[in-house]
Amino acid sequence: MAVRIGVGGEFFDRLRENKCYYVDKTELLYELVHETDNAVTLFTRPRRFGKTLTMSMMESFFDITRDSRDVFAGLDIMKHEEFCAEWMNKYPVLSVSFKDVEGLTFESAYEMLAVTLSGLCKKHLNLRESEKVSEEDRIAFNRLAGRTANSGEIKESLVTIMRMMTAVYGKSVILLIDEYDVPLAKANEEKDGGECYYPQMLEVIRGILSTSLKSNDYLKFGVVTGCLRIAKESIFTGVNNFTSCSVLNDRFSQYFGFTQEELERLLEEADLEEKAAIFREWYDGYVFGGNSLYCPWDVMNYIADLSYRKTARPKNYWKNTSSNAVIRIFMERTEFPVKKKFETLMNGGCIVQTISDALTYDTLRETEDNLWSVLLMTGYLTKADPEEEGDTVSLKIPNREIASIFQDTVVRFFSDHVNADEQKAMMESLWAGDEKAASEAISKLLWKTISYMDYHEDYYHAFLAGIFVGRGYEVESSKERGLGRPDIKLTDDANRRVLLIEAKKSESKGQMEKDCRKALQQIIDQEYAKNLEDYTVICYGIAFFRKSALVKKL
Repeated sequence: MAVRIGVGGEFFDRLRENKCYYVDKTELLYELVHETDNAVTLFTRPRRFGKTLTMSMMESFFDITRDSRDVFAGLDIMKHEEFCAEWMNKYPVLSVSFKDVEGLTFESAYEMLAVTLSGLCKKHLNLRESEKVSEEDRIAFNRLAGRTANSGEIKESLVTIMRMMTAVYGKSVILLIDEYDVPLAKANEEKDGGECYYPQMLEVIRGILSTSLKSNDYLKFGVVTGCLRIAKESIFTGVNNFTSCSVLNDRFSQYFGFTQEELERLLEEADLEEKAAIFREWYDGYVFGGNSLYCPWDVMNYIADLSYRKTARPKNYWKNTSSNAVIRIFMERTEFPVKKKFETLMNGGCIVQTISDALTYDTLRETEDNLWSVLLMTGYLTKADPEEEGDTVSLKIPNREIASIFQDTVVRFFSDHVNADEQKAMMESLWAGDEKAASEAISKLLWKTISYMDYHEDYYHAFLAGIFVGRGYEVESSKERGLGRPDIKLTDDANRRVLLIEAKKSESKGQMEKDCRKALQQIIDQEYAKNLEDYTVICYGIAFFRKSALVKKL
């Protein structure tokens, strides 16, 4: 492989110094500064689309305390010689991330905010040594660094540091705030053993943002990133010359995510052109503005896996990077008539919805339109037509990876809400070896889930595992046994018995009997029952076709 991949790299300088592959997005610097006059620009994008790396790149380029010529050598921005002479390493930069500001209670989250601000001060300890800094600011700075600041000093923390920077360097400050909305998102979450403390956290974050972004003489310009745009009336009130760029906006849309051209160039250099169709099926399809884009996190992870094993299969790298609770919220809200819409989406179709990109976390769940908006802004859905404009848009699931997240969430929701009597009847038929009753019971449960036109075999495996988990048995899914892995191993230690299940997806109803026999033969050939002599072992082959199940016993 001709390229070196740095998965999860969020520090631009380190990425470049380690000679890792970098998809060049530096033209953003020129377009943002030279072609606009925004006092504050807010970029909202789904998680894992390069927001943090972009902010690190900006900090490296503008920071007056660095010499970044080597790390930017050969990149697009260096073609703008006059611009680089005027801006490169010419301004003080204050860069802060709120990604770790969370907790079960307001007090614990507020403590994490104090820790974040303390770390920011320690990064700039040289400021307090300057004679140009006022004694009042020096005292406030020391209290922030020592985590003894009062609430007023916390709210004015960024402007205090910016005022000190301006005094020391004689220039106004470029302010970079990454993941600005994480504290608000976490404050609004329902937590086991915790509390919702959104109003308290909103007051603090609004104070920090308003003092640093509104009528601040020490601000050159600001860039803010997050997943959602919080309505200006809620948090950005009074911030003049404010520009918000969400997934609906065309400008700057190509700078977050990989374009088709960028992906093809990367695959060519990695000698993986033959995998292009797989990347397209699994990780393409996000429409930001007028651009169709790949998720960079997934692309880099899959290339890294392929570098170790050329036959590596694509995986869902995105689903474990954060909670997927927003889909579950939809499933819980029975007053919203969304079942048919979910079926349309999960069968590859489109739905038409009214969308807003200005929301507040405390009202996200109040209307169906708000929830569809959140799914769009956070990357679970995307525009179906890049040319479509206005508040009413066609939405679709972008790719195979996100479709699998929807399927998994629906399966888990369903398994949590299975009728106890129906589940009991199914289990009794399986333990009794009653093929007909088991087939009918499983098919009946399938009919209660969302309908799909294109079921994947993994869906049926997850469906079976889901309805067995939490029923008092030990459930193993695709765990190594004998010479291979049965799809499901269910152990009832109290009665010294085991169910071994191999599931197959059939291409037609007439194929189901043959697939059951094939599954049973696999159990025999792969010796799945090996070392289970102390148990009564019951083996099943189960074939699925759409919402029908056929159960056969060995």
